[in-house]
Amino acid sequence: MRFKLILASVKPDYVDTVVEAGKSAGATGATIISGRGTGIHEASSFFGLTLEMQTDIIMFLIEEHIVNPVLEAISTAGEFEKPGTGIAFVLPVDKVVGLESQIEKFK
Repeated sequence: MRFKLILASVKPDYVDTVVEAGKSAGATGATIISGRGTGIHEASSFFGLTLEMQTDIIMFLIEEHIVNPVLEAISTAGEFEKPGTGIAFVLPVDKVVGLESQIEKFK
């Protein structure tokens, strides 16, 4: 089995919608990590201090053959076509351990 990792950086208001869209498109789950980020659309200042916007990183470990439907679903749900709403990208995964309990779902 071949896996890919989709990493999506989204605003907190979109997290639940993006996760549900990914699951509806075939992802079996997701891991969410809180963070901060800046970009050309998010940076603002308050009395000379730059404020970094809250962002969440959603990780989807999925089978290679469902990458496109999941990526399309999360892009639509997260409204990634709008500036500053989020981005997603795909990374190759060489090895995976710890999925033994879920392997039947992947077959």
